[in-house]
Amino acid sequence: MEVTQVLLNAQSIDGTVRKNAEESLKQFQEQNLPGFLLSLSGELANEEKPVETRKLAGLILKNALDAKEEHRKFELVQRWLSLDGNAKSQIKASLLTTLSSIVSDARSTASQAIAKVAGIELPQKQWPELIGSLLSNVNQQPAHAKQATLETLGYLCEEVPPNVIDQDQVNKILTAVVQGMSASEVNTDVRLAATRALYNAVGFAQANFINDMERDYLMRVVCEATLSPESRIRQAAFECLVSISSTYYEKLAAYIQDIFNITVKAVREDEEPVALQAIEFWSSICDEEIDILEEFGVDFTGDSDITCFYFIKQALPALVPMLLETLLKQEEDQDQDEGAWNIAMAGGTCLGLVARTVGDDIVPFVVPFIEENIQKPDWRQREAATYAFGSILEGPSPEKLIPLVNVALNFMLSALTKDPSSHVKDTTAWALGRIFEFLHGSAVGSTVITQENCQQLVAVLVQSMNDTPNVAEKACGALYFLAQGYEEVGPSSPLTPFFQEIVQSLLSVTHREDAGESRLRTAAYETLNEVVRCSTDETAPLVLQLVPVIMMELHNTLEGQNLSSDGREKQSELQGLLCGCLQVIIQKLGSSEPTKYVLMQFADQVMGLFLRVFACRSATVHEEAMLAIGALAYATGPDFVKYMPEFYRYLETGLQNFEEYQVCAVTVGVVGDICRALEEKIVPYCDGIMTQLLKNLSSNQLNRSVKPPIFSCFGDIALAVGEYFEKYLMWAMSALQRAAELSTHVPGDDELTEYTNSLRNGILEAYSGIFQGFKSSAKTQLLIPYAPHILQFLDGIYMEKDMDDVVMKTAIGVLGDLADTLGSHAGSLIQQSLSSKDFLNECLSSEDLMIKESAEWAKLAISRAISV
Repeated sequence: MEVTQVLLNAQSIDGTVRKNAEESLKQFQEQNLPGFLLSLSGELANEEKPVETRKLAGLILKNALDAKEEHRKFELVQRWLSLDGNAKSQIKASLLTTLSSIVSDARSTASQAIAKVAGIELPQKQWPELIGSLLSNVNQQPAHAKQATLETLGYLCEEVPPNVIDQDQVNKILTAVVQGMSASEVNTDVRLAATRALYNAVGFAQANFINDMERDYLMRVVCEATLSPESRIRQAAFECLVSISSTYYEKLAAYIQDIFNITVKAVREDEEPVALQAIEFWSSICDEEIDILEEFGVDFTGDSDITCFYFIKQALPALVPMLLETLLKQEEDQDQDEGAWNIAMAGGTCLGLVARTVGDDIVPFVVPFIEENIQKPDWRQREAATYAFGSILEGPSPEKLIPLVNVALNFMLSALTKDPSSHVKDTTAWALGRIFEFLHGSAVGSTVITQENCQQLVAVLVQSMNDTPNVAEKACGALYFLAQGYEEVGPSSPLTPFFQEIVQSLLSVTHREDAGESRLRTAAYETLNEVVRCSTDETAPLVLQLVPVIMMELHNTLEGQNLSSDGREKQSELQGLLCGCLQVIIQKLGSSEPTKYVLMQFADQVMGLFLRVFACRSATVHEEAMLAIGALAYATGPDFVKYMPEFYRYLETGLQNFEEYQVCAVTVGVVGDICRALEEKIVPYCDGIMTQLLKNLSSNQLNRSVKPPIFSCFGDIALAVGEYFEKYLMWAMSALQRAAELSTHVPGDDELTEYTNSLRNGILEAYSGIFQGFKSSAKTQLLIPYAPHILQFLDGIYMEKDMDDVVMKTAIGVLGDLADTLGSHAGSLIQQSLSSKDFLNECLSSEDLMIKESAEWAKLAISRAISV
């Protein structure tokens, strides 16, 4: 087939022509994959072909090697590996030739495709000659080939894990990259490509950063590149410094003074993209020091393997003034633009991180700036002073901050209503929110809010909700934290007298014409939910009055017919907000008997509305409606069974939704809620639910994060149906066994350890539910064959020493359940087990009360089982 013409047609303005071309390409790919990929790589490499077909050919080729979804990526990798060897060699040769093309788009696309192939083949020990041939290219002229090769090396470092490339080759790659970066390189494009490549190669340089001479050389080259006459190179060089700061923090001490000098110069004098990266360097250092200090506590000792160098503390006298200067470089319209990011915002963010890193020490450096600028005629100075104040409220102690806040509060309230500048009002409302978030509530000893000023605060915030959308949205946020601080105040809340007024104001905000701007409508509902959640019994009658109001709003969203796709999206979003609101109201009123009784009079109507929300969609289930139904089931209890015949199909749709895995996870959680509500009344639906859950576990298309809740759900079902679970026992136990084996020996990064712990916890919750479910039945002997494996699993996770507190509590509980349900059958097994005794003793002496309680109970159950 004439591939050039088809690729041109695929970019045609005429829809029909385009569609036919896409269809032809799809058929060609399905019928003859090697031929398809060969003709694409041939097109990309052919200098006589039009630029646009070469670029598209390369793009299609690259997308045939990689995908975002894990399971799809796995399929594409397998597909490439099983291709005919000759075809692969030809494709790779074409890609390498393209690197010396005179057309930059073709070179760049080839670079990315080579890196994708390398990402597949190098870990399999294939294509060993690739890096050698790229490196020999680097030393060739012309410059454009050198540039493309350096770009390829950069992409390659992004695609391939560091342990795949041996140190000798890493050294050669770094040498080539650093040569390309050096000031002696006259070609700007080459120097830029080299600097960007180093950014991706930083993680490969562990050994080089240990060696003083090599590290000095690398750092010198990067610092020199920050002074290049070309701004894109300066920006890329600062990006390298940011990456180095988080990867090799412990190696920076010798360079920090020089880096400080070049970052200050960049922040004060350079173009914005460069200045932003220079600020980012200090934010990154803050992140590192915050992590180290949090992990090792304030009583930081020198014997740990990670040292905190206190770079930020030492730099304070010079760093803070530089950051304060940036706050004065605001943009006129930054408040209206959600994605805005500029020097002032970056400087304020960094200032906030500095405050979290050094605590009280920052305050004396910032207060004079606030005092000097807060009353200046120029709005920029007033806004900068307010932003500086808001930024330092997290980190320093309440003792240090509360006296300042007491002085500032009245001034801020008056600025929020009277300042002529919308920018100043926006930042003032944000800063008030930060005061309420960090300096108000039961955790803070003394408080800035008193009976006296509470009324004034509410009045000002309610008034500000009528301001422009960006100011109103921040006022909602401030009210959110004000309400949250009164969560545990006992029977009476200082907000009670204003409850009605607050709720009315928030509801009227949701009806504003411009509530779609600045996330205003969403913020108003989030705040309404928080006000309801933190309310006390005194206002329960008012919360009850809200039920029909929100139901009516939800009913109105169901009336809109024949909506455009944009209209449908907005409708769905509003339904989500209203369902979320009903969920909070149901949880609140369902938590005490008198209000629950009244709430139940609305149950049929509310459930009817939720089902109609589901009916608005064909393929997917509405996540917030699903969560609200979970809350309703929990409140309704066994009576919820009357809704099951109509609701069940939506439950099934939710469980089948692999694409939107969050929806699937939420639905699994709701199955648990329904089990707790219905208990044995869920039996008629169990076959369908268990079949779908087992199917989900065996699918490689479902995101792994849904698997732990599925296991917990087995436990919920077993607990609800008792010995009826026998018909699923064999299937459930074999799935649990397979997962248990996977979840022990996993060396991995923090993210993997976190996932492994959530998987273990899910498995343990399943075992616990199954044992408790069978406890009082005559069929406990069915569980005996599984006991040795479960004890082995407990030994395994105890030996690994990487379980978190949640897993520890569940695990010791399972040991107790085992003894409690199987009695003497378990006693001897537990005595033979490798670590049960050590594990029990460790839990008994735990500082965590929950773990200790579970362990006391387990100890009792085990001693009963052994003495039988």
